[in-house]
Amino acid sequence: MHIGIAGAGLLGRLLAFQLARAGHSVEVFDPAPGPQAPTGGVYAAGWTAAGMLSPTAELESADENVFALGLRSLELWPTIVASLGLPVELHRRGSLLLAHRGDQGAARRVVDLLLHKAPAGHAPQLLQAATLKDLEPDLHGVAHAWLLPHEGQIHTMQAMLALAHAASAAGARWHWGSTVDRLRPGEIHTAQSVLAFDCVFDVRGTGARPPANTSDPYAGYTPRVRGVRGEIIWLHAPHVALQRPIRLLHPRHRVYLVPREGGHIVIGASEIESEDRSPISLRSMVELLAAAHSIIPELAEARVVHTETNLRPALPDNLPHVEQEAGLVRINGLFRHGWLIAPALVEQTLQNLT
Repeated sequence: MHIGIAGAGLLGRLLAFQLARAGHSVEVFDPAPGPQAPTGGVYAAGWTAAGMLSPTAELESADENVFALGLRSLELWPTIVASLGLPVELHRRGSLLLAHRGDQGAARRVVDLLLHKAPAGHAPQLLQAATLKDLEPDLHGVAHAWLLPHEGQIHTMQAMLALAHAASAAGARWHWGSTVDRLRPGEIHTAQSVLAFDCVFDVRGTGARPPANTSDPYAGYTPRVRGVRGEIIWLHAPHVALQRPIRLLHPRHRVYLVPREGGHIVIGASEIESEDRSPISLRSMVELLAAAHSIIPELAEARVVHTETNLRPALPDNLPHVEQEAGLVRINGLFRHGWLIAPALVEQTLQNLT
């Protein structure tokens, strides 16, 4: 089949890789200047994500379908990464939920909810202080800790580049600098041309939202999609040994710390109902860094490498949605679950399409 893909974010790259490797003729359209990591402007949310593969932790706000997709993706990621041809950091060492003594009430609410929703074998496991010290020696001042044993992490920037490389090697063609102006079953319209395909995939995220000046129902937009602002901070802390993702259960927000190779740690948590793409706010910077320092005092000597803000594509229920008709498949609303569920969602969609 001749396949057109609108959007070269995580979903677009996964689709291009899987479809091209299966022998289809694949063309991908995206306004980005190329496959490399962005240096500015508007870019896919997949670049900014921390890459936590945490199906149990996400049960706090997600449903059983997201949990099931997350478990399946945890099975799929090792095979995908092994076939990409470029190195991608991928670990499955579990993750930790932490809380300070004064925050026990807020932490218990989250843990009790996960104990209720998670199936046997995936529920949070209460850790004693000595066990926590063995797992993460650099953690200090934490009064309460729980282990989520079946969780992991992936280096998102490495994976984005590796997916594009592997899709190209399988024969996918990329149309960089090409904004999709209109999209219909079997058609992709850009400023330069109108191209016909056997099937079109719309995975543009927030780019699939209709502009304010259009009311054309056949333009191929997703009117309900919105952007939810997220902010992260990259630290360089080679003197800190962190083995697995950590969530600090705070009364107002969840602060996460995710280790990456080269002595880097990604800190984030902000989830703001705003489509403002301006740089990180002072409040977010202070709260995130103070929270991280409160559990790892050695971060006081870490260096702030850079900060990022981006918009997660979300639908009204904050759950993913797949819509299929003859010649057109739309996938959107991955919200903060993109890296967690994308492989299984692509697998499921292609099986249904076949």
